Amino acid sequence: FFVFGGTRAALPRASFDLGRPEPAAMVVAATFVSLPAQPLTSKLAVGSPFADRSTPPVQPSADAPQGSALSKAALGLALGLAARAMVRHQKGAAAAAARRPSGRADAATARRAVMERDAVTGKRKKEERPVFPFSAIVGQAEMKLALILNVIDPKIGGVMILGDRGTGKTTTIRALVDLLPEIDCVSDDPYNSSPSEYDNMSDEVRNRLANSEEVPVVKRKVPMVDLPLGATEDRVCGTIDIEKALTQGKKAFEPGLLAKANRGILYVDEVNLLDDHLVDVLLDSAAGGWNTVEREGISIRHPAKFILIGSGNPEEGELRPQLLDRFGMHAMIRTERDPDLRVQIVDSCQKFADDPKGFRKEFLEDNQEFANQIIVARANLSKVKIPEGLTRKISIICSTLNVDGLRGDIVTNRAARAFCAFDGRTEVTDDDVKKVVSLCLRHRLRKDILDTMDNGDKVMTVYEEVFE
Repeated sequence: FFVFGGTRAALPRASFDLGRPEPAAMVVAATFVSLPAQPLTSKLAVGSPFADRSTPPVQPSADAPQGSALSKAALGLALGLAARAMVRHQKGAAAAAARRPSGRADAATARRAVMERDAVTGKRKKEERPVFPFSAIVGQAEMKLALILNVIDPKIGGVMILGDRGTGKTTTIRALVDLLPEIDCVSDDPYNSSPSEYDNMSDEVRNRLANSEEVPVVKRKVPMVDLPLGATEDRVCGTIDIEKALTQGKKAFEPGLLAKANRGILYVDEVNLLDDHLVDVLLDSAAGGWNTVEREGISIRHPAKFILIGSGNPEEGELRPQLLDRFGMHAMIRTERDPDLRVQIVDSCQKFADDPKGFRKEFLEDNQEFANQIIVARANLSKVKIPEGLTRKISIICSTLNVDGLRGDIVTNRAARAFCAFDGRTEVTDDDVKKVVSLCLRHRLRKDILDTMDNGDKVMTVYEEVFE
């Protein structure tokens, strides 16, 4: 407390922290300048809740010292403290700049350099973190084939990738982003609605088109959304927009991850560890292709058609059979045993860690070739025909293996057509079925504890019997 001629003022402790000179100087100056000229007793006497109302107000005496000189002294002291704080701040900044290494400025320049303007919105955005090139991945042909076929035909139903730890499952899936094509989307729609495909439109876009309104169209890359294990149901499905509710008093819907993943890819790492309530949400959306939200007085539904991609280690936990059946394909990844391939993988990882951008440039043409091949295959998929005899043989395989339901038949036919389109042909052959039949059926077989034979080998054995 500071007392000036019977006047008392309390200053906060943070006001004298010279490590933050400008705020401290302003607080000190404002405090001293606003000091009242009358004594403290008069403050308590006039209308104060702490005043003793049983005694008459105390009036200042005529010979009490006036506050003119004191105010000038307080003002001078405040200005002096402010000037001293500013000088200290300038000296400290100069000393810090002298001690700062030259690389700090380069780092700041690099951070500004990664900011660029979005071509559509005009807003500044950060450069995406470089990912390992898809064409540089050594081995794991089964996993790469399953991912590519799902991009060509999203109706295959996604892929489940299980295997040993450290085999590049997550790296390969994230590398797929370089091969994803661009699609037409309504620019002001949060669900990536298609302007022409009725099944991929939200209700709002359908109403606008029904009223003959023009919808702005923009090209966007197929989205790839990560679903973390710790995500809440509100974040996945969407919930009420709290900001609009508090500021505008309106009920508004804030879309979740399912809305962002519509017409794209939803990736779940360690999917076998996913909470049961999130598994139920994924099952509901995967079954109908729509996400329905009923909460806090909001009732809304939006399209949620996505390619579900999951990865995990089977030693860490089993996957619920209901969710496993929703995956169109199942790839089993094993550790490479060839020493030459292992050395090649180690060298590639080291080069990418040392110079990610330079390493990506080496495989830029190969990645672009993959991407162009996928675009052509998507365009020609509707032209691919599968002979009725092959369709019958596929059904015989499923029946012989006691596959429950008809998903196995449908997915195998779709995958064979996608592989044929990727190879640049328009008629499916026996070899096309052979390439995909194990991926489509291995996870649909009934488990037999006493049977030690791999499910993939079982499928190939029956294939050879039927197609011999």
